[in-house]
Amino acid sequence: MRTRIKICGITRPEDGVAVAEAGGDAIGLVFYEPSPRSVTIEQAQAIVAALPPFITVVGLFVNASDDEIHEVIDAVPLGLLQFHGDEPAVLCGGFGLPYIKALRMVPGLDVAATAALYRDAQGILLDAYRPGVAGGTGEVFDWETVPEGLKKPIILAGGLTPDNVSEGMAQVRPYAVDVSGGVEAAKGVKDRDRIAAFIAAVDDGPD
Repeated sequence: MRTRIKICGITRPEDGVAVAEAGGDAIGLVFYEPSPRSVTIEQAQAIVAALPPFITVVGLFVNASDDEIHEVIDAVPLGLLQFHGDEPAVLCGGFGLPYIKALRMVPGLDVAATAALYRDAQGILLDAYRPGVAGGTGEVFDWETVPEGLKKPIILAGGLTPDNVSEGMAQVRPYAVDVSGGVEAAKGVKDRDRIAAFIAAVDDGPD
């Protein structure tokens, strides 16, 4: 089965279009103000308006309030929610949209047990862990710590680039891969050539 591709941290309409033109499946919009890739509702609306059909728009939140999430959902046509903080399952599933839950790979984390708490999640995203940083670290975690037999589709994130994504796919065999900094010219500014190279590497398959 083809590995799906999400390019996260889109801040400009032209970058969203570049993802679509290169064959990506989804873009991520970060609604977390401390992030250098954060977007306002107005920015998000402009990005979505520029997209062609059949690109999933994912809204990323980090420990946001119900009101903040509802405000975004009411204004931006999201297809999927991504929770990247310490949100409990009851919150994640309470917005009438499908969601994925990100787990930061803290040393000693029982991935299977934690993932099982989010029974209604459509997938589990595994990201690198750095204390005090919610995500987007650009760091790779030890792929050998990903347990086999997880009951949810795995989205592999954390430090992926056009040069290492094939290796990550070979080791983890994820349902999807998620990249942000690995395809950037600067924080929040994507590089069209790196987007194309990343997607080509994924489509070529694992090493």
